Amino acid sequence: MTETEGAATISSGGGWLRDQVCEGLRDRIIDGRLRPGDRLVERDVAEEFGVSRVPVREAIRILLGEGFLQALSPRRIVVRELSGQDVENLFDLREALEVLAARRAAERRTEAQLEELRALLEEARKVTLSGRPERVSRANAAFHHHIVELAGNDMLATTLESLEGRLRWLFQQIDDPGSLWAEHRMLYEAIAAGDADAAADCSLRHIRHYREVALGLLFDGT
Repeated sequence: MTETEGAATISSGGGWLRDQVCEGLRDRIIDGRLRPGDRLVERDVAEEFGVSRVPVREAIRILLGEGFLQALSPRRIVVRELSGQDVENLFDLREALEVLAARRAAERRTEAQLEELRALLEEARKVTLSGRPERVSRANAAFHHHIVELAGNDMLATTLESLEGRLRWLFQQIDDPGSLWAEHRMLYEAIAAGDADAAADCSLRHIRHYREVALGLLFDGT
């Protein structure tokens, strides 16, 4: 192996470790094991994941960018507490982007893509019955993610990618996952029918409904 190849291997491995730490920390924030205000210390996180501080530092940088963490000072990183305005802003973005994704998905989907979307919807139904919030949030986020893939717009997908973690967090706050699944089923049916207007309308009503639900649950409607 050449020196260049060795460096590339190290870089690739470092990226894999960074992603593992990032996903692990994100999961802990989403499911509540790490709560708003909890401090993250690089040394402690590195020991917990069995890695050096470098991938931990990189993972923290990503989660700062995603809005899950907040830097109170260069050495004090804490889990960020989302405000009502933060949640409003997130739903504003969802209205702007996911409604477009639903419309384009109805226009551009293939039968193979629809089959996969149908399978994700069925998986969401099964985990909804399981009563495990973390599995429900993952399944529903995967359903939304695949709709974006069906839209066939790489720029739209890249823009929404940074929201996926917070979307999972929002799904985990929902106290009526059965209704959430029912709305997803209606959205799937509109996309499967190739009805772009109906898909966009379903998506908009779905997002606006859960804006009210999330704000009511998290902030008593304020």
